[in-house]
Amino acid sequence: MDPAHRDVKRRRYDASRRRAEAARTHAQVLEVAERLLLSNGYAATSVAAVATAAGVSAELIYKVFGGKAGLVREIQRRGLLGAGPVPAPERSDAVSAADIDARSLLREWTRLSTEVAPRVAPIMLLVRSAAAADADLADLLEQMAAQRLERMALNAERLTAHAGVRRDLTVEQIRDVMWTYTSPDLYDLLVGQRGWTVDQYRDFLFRGLSGQLLES
Repeated sequence: MDPAHRDVKRRRYDASRRRAEAARTHAQVLEVAERLLLSNGYAATSVAAVATAAGVSAELIYKVFGGKAGLVREIQRRGLLGAGPVPAPERSDAVSAADIDARSLLREWTRLSTEVAPRVAPIMLLVRSAAAADADLADLLEQMAAQRLERMALNAERLTAHAGVRRDLTVEQIRDVMWTYTSPDLYDLLVGQRGWTVDQYRDFLFRGLSGQLLES
């Protein structure tokens, strides 16, 4: 084999290995940060503590994530992707485009919502509790709230294109019903505080949304 060709292959292999190692480190830092933040709270968790527990330098965390607020932002973004190999928003978009009735669409959406809620709701509540004393978290809370409302508005528009939706409701009313039922507060009340299982929570969402939004 030509030496130059071997060098190219080696560089490609090294680059691929570095990317894989960086991805593993990225995931490890986020997992450690999430555990510490949810256990100790935002104010009591320092970048240095996360770095020590994750086995990396604080400088790396600042470089990659921009600090503690950046860690929270990335934890929330990762949570929204869900557990499957295809990100949850993409799966939601795909099922919205399917030729199904509104009841079937709501069933799929509640399944996706209960996949994402355990990952996102605790972080959103953490951000809310810390926002009053931290300007970066206040900005993040505003962004997260706007993104969630925007997503519910999009879903409301899509739902009205499927058969079986109540025609006496405006798109804005449908948006607000979906926004309320999928709130992190409701998940925390039922699952976090009252000990409901995720399956029970999913059934509650589906029955509630169906009763509010679908024709009888």
